[in-house]
Amino acid sequence: MPRPTGNVRLKAARVAAGFNSQQDLAEALTRHAEGMGLRGLSIGVRQVRRWESDSPPWPQPDCQRVLVHLLGQSMEALGFTPPWGSDGSQRTEPTRRAVVGGGAAAVASLPRRAAAAPQPSTAGTDFQAVTRSHRRLYWSVAPPQLHPAVVAHARLGCALLPDTSDSTRRTVAAALAETYLLAGRIEFFDLREPSAADATLLLALQAAGEADEPLLGSAILAHMAFIPGWVADRDGALERMTAARTYARRASASAEFLAWLDAVEAECETRCGNTRTALHLIGHAEDALAAGNEHASPEWMDWFSPARLAAFKGNTQMIAGHLPQARESLLQALAAMTPAEDKQRSVIYSDLAAVEAASRDPEQACEYAGKALDQLAITWYATGMDRVREVRRALAPYQHERCVRDLDDRLYDWSTTLSVLSR
Repeated sequence: MPRPTGNVRLKAARVAAGFNSQQDLAEALTRHAEGMGLRGLSIGVRQVRRWESDSPPWPQPDCQRVLVHLLGQSMEALGFTPPWGSDGSQRTEPTRRAVVGGGAAAVASLPRRAAAAPQPSTAGTDFQAVTRSHRRLYWSVAPPQLHPAVVAHARLGCALLPDTSDSTRRTVAAALAETYLLAGRIEFFDLREPSAADATLLLALQAAGEADEPLLGSAILAHMAFIPGWVADRDGALERMTAARTYARRASASAEFLAWLDAVEAECETRCGNTRTALHLIGHAEDALAAGNEHASPEWMDWFSPARLAAFKGNTQMIAGHLPQARESLLQALAAMTPAEDKQRSVIYSDLAAVEAASRDPEQACEYAGKALDQLAITWYATGMDRVREVRRALAPYQHERCVRDLDDRLYDWSTTLSVLSR
């Protein structure tokens, strides 16, 4: 078998510029970025190694600027291919696999095509309108039904993008970034496919770069932080959170957005066992919301509110063992939830059940777990079901009691059993 050669164009440009190792290039790029005024941009040897691999990812916009400026060649000449292809079409190799309707299905790439006539200015607003509709549908439509439509919409955006220019191109690119963000959220939170979500969110970040939307880029990076955070990879989560905060500083971030960044980092710290740090971050988020600022939150930020922050806080307090405080926070979050946030109720009910299980009240725990299952029957949410399963494990010492057996009868009916054991 022939050995893979990697990105020979970038390797050749590196050596020609006098950088004999990937480490040399990484250090030179970091220094050069600072000279270009891009302070805080740090490029490591691992990133250079990925760029010199057989399938180099499309670099982020700031990295592109530094690479081109330092090496004196275009991105295409350095061996990179945009996610929509150098001629405007989507890349021909498969970018990822996604779970649709319970089975694995490749997201096929669009074939290369001849140049088409430029799209009218209405193409951007029309494409954006569907993106907005998908955003609203997320809160009520079952994920396996919505996900294929979102992915197909993203493919359409990749096809439209090369036939647009100026403001229309930026509108399409921003809507495409939001579409990929929604697809990645479904894959991570609803379908429990973190690897697919990571690849999809990278495409979202690339599209946000094309649109030059740093706030959207910050939101995408913060969502990417959940992936290592969920498996207690603190360094990986903090690296992505640092990038998210850097992008937020470049935009007019609202107090609500900055509070959400604190909440995301707090969730990651909680997963890594650092509840004290997490509670400090949540306190900072509460202060930011109370102080406010002059900036409004973007319309696409529909996943956060003071009630959601209270839910974050209650979960962290529960894990830290502060049970009375956790109960109070979670009940506060439950009371403040709007009908549009019903999907999140299964998580809050499950956390309340966990508080009662830790307080040695199995009957109350089972009552809350039953309410979580009621909500999951209306709006399925894999994260909510995971929390119910955690509660059931905590109830193991009480498994012979009638209330726990009744919970098992609900948790392990035909449809729920298949959902639980297939994960």
